[in-house]
Amino acid sequence: MFKILKYLSKSKAAVAAIVALLILQAYCDLALPQYTADIVDVGIGQGGIEYGVPEQMREETFTAVRMLMTAEEEEALLAAYTADENGRYILANDADREALDAGISIPMALLSMLSASGEMSPEILGQMMESGAVTKEEILQYRDSALESYGEMSNSMISQMAINSVKTEYEALGMDIASVQTRYLLRKGSHMLGLSVLMMAASILAGLLAARTSAKIGRDLRGSLFHKVVSFSDAEMDQFSTASLITRSTNDIQQIQMVSVMILRMVLYAPIVGVGGVLKVVHTRTGMGWIIAVAVLAIMALVGVLMAVAMPKFKIMQSLVDRMNLVSREILTGIMVIRAFSREKFEEERFDKANQELMGTQLFTNRVMTIMMPAMMLIMNGIAVMIVWFGAKGVDLGNLQVGDMLAFITYTMQIVMAFLMITMISIMLPRAGVAAERIEEVLGTEVTIHDKAQTLDKELEQAKGVLRFENVSFRYPGADEEALEGIDFTANPGETTAIIGSTGCGKSTLIRLIPRYYDVTKGRITIDGVDIRDLSQHRLHELLGYVPQKGVLFSGDIESNLKFGGDFITDGDMEEAAQIAQAMEFIDSKPKRFQSEISQGGTNVSGGQKQRLSIARAIAKHPKICLFDDSFSALDYKTDVVLRKALHEKLADATVIIVAQRISTILHADRIIVLDDGKIAGIGTHQELLADCEAYREIARSQLSEKELEGGRVS
Repeated sequence: MFKILKYLSKSKAAVAAIVALLILQAYCDLALPQYTADIVDVGIGQGGIEYGVPEQMREETFTAVRMLMTAEEEEALLAAYTADENGRYILANDADREALDAGISIPMALLSMLSASGEMSPEILGQMMESGAVTKEEILQYRDSALESYGEMSNSMISQMAINSVKTEYEALGMDIASVQTRYLLRKGSHMLGLSVLMMAASILAGLLAARTSAKIGRDLRGSLFHKVVSFSDAEMDQFSTASLITRSTNDIQQIQMVSVMILRMVLYAPIVGVGGVLKVVHTRTGMGWIIAVAVLAIMALVGVLMAVAMPKFKIMQSLVDRMNLVSREILTGIMVIRAFSREKFEEERFDKANQELMGTQLFTNRVMTIMMPAMMLIMNGIAVMIVWFGAKGVDLGNLQVGDMLAFITYTMQIVMAFLMITMISIMLPRAGVAAERIEEVLGTEVTIHDKAQTLDKELEQAKGVLRFENVSFRYPGADEEALEGIDFTANPGETTAIIGSTGCGKSTLIRLIPRYYDVTKGRITIDGVDIRDLSQHRLHELLGYVPQKGVLFSGDIESNLKFGGDFITDGDMEEAAQIAQAMEFIDSKPKRFQSEISQGGTNVSGGQKQRLSIARAIAKHPKICLFDDSFSALDYKTDVVLRKALHEKLADATVIIVAQRISTILHADRIIVLDDGKIAGIGTHQELLADCEAYREIARSQLSEKELEGGRVS
């Protein structure tokens, strides 16, 4: 959760805007139930008369109301009403109604009570005051005793009697009560419509910003992850499988992106609505707040039980996805080998096992979570029944109105839904948390091979390409023994240095130290006397042309692959490199020549063609040092001979290092280095090694005939 919040903190402005929009949306959402209650209670129940303050009063009613008021209330009444030419008293400012309601409602209610009892009318009360039969103090004492008689229901009863008194006054004045009601309903309805439109606009904008913010988080995470992985050396790559890295950069980031949207839309909105709903419920004064406490406790108990059961499964689900991707990738990559060994059934069972384990975990979590929605609906419906049950009793006793009960139900459901939204996000948070940890594991991995703060690139602006190994030793991370030990030799420009040895002797390891795929454990490697660790990796790789054991091509066309080294490679460079690599023969046979399509992984070309294109790609950038890691193994002998001859002629100024299994490939090398168990067993020419190096003689005997050994050369 905190890691996801860290990602969101990078978009503070967008998050602040979303919070503001959500507050606006919640304000509109929470205001609508009160409008509904007003329409039911006031618009329908009270005929559109909202306050016990009439717009107009007859003179006798005005006089009677004054008699039932205290001095302060009478002063406010005289300030609010003005008499017209017909003797009616008109409310000067409609905005004063709410302020006057408390002072006028009680006299209006008492007038309604007196008129309903038939004891006296406003006219009789006025006459009694004029004759001195009753004093002001006695009237106010009567008022106080009448209010006490209503007890706890005094507020609601007085309000209803005042409304009835206002309605009676309007009828006496000849006003159209229906038009008053219609006007009120239209006013409230227009307000509800405006709030609904505003709420919709705020919701749409918040959703748009949330989607953009989460998409930006996903984009930035993918970029950071890719940048980090590209900077990994082979040591870091060995820590993570390719399938795992693919899962982390796709599925895991998608989980975080989806949860980010839900956090911005639901997690932030839920507490706003929940707190607002509680404040609204307190404001309704229904006396049923305890029901909300029951609902919240029931929801929290349900969520706690579900999370305790499902959480452990969420934590292992991503590792099962990794396993599924790994098995799928291995099977799809090695499908030809699987068919060749008739292992389809075994691999199907292996895939089915990984698939079943993932499905079983997903089914378990889904089954647990499916219980949540019915249980939530049961709680919500039970709460609604409780509100109606206890609310109906309040309505029957007269201390609760129907509209207030409806509003209370709505607010309670909003509060419950707020907790439901948080519960929904809590389902996804565990998986997203695991995904964030896996991404942070990659991003937090320290790169062991990096550039120094001060590099010596300028010293090699005019590099010659003299490569020297100075007593180099290397041990793989975590290994007990040295893979290479005491390697010491010099490779000069214009010369071909070959490396040969038995399988596993360290040939490829040695050549992979030059581009710094690994760093040496002891000693150093220099180019023109400069330690390669003092160069930037960019400059180092500019000097090198590297051809790996397995030719790798990228989707596109032949031209894009041959010019992969940079935009500086011209068409002439490309064609020359293709000729040196003996690739022009099959390129010319294609209708589109260099524009011929190369599919992903180079699957639409043969192994030999792929190797020749890989060689041409390395040559095209005109490197100072060419590294061929057993790159001629897929070539036939004729092509091998012609290619080596072309390399010798065209790369006269370059330092060429060839790792090979076949003696015929390195026979004419200027210097042959024989490796045996990670150590140099001999250095020299073919003839010198045949004479002095037993390890080389063993390799030669296994590959050459007696005649070739006696002649000392192979064509």
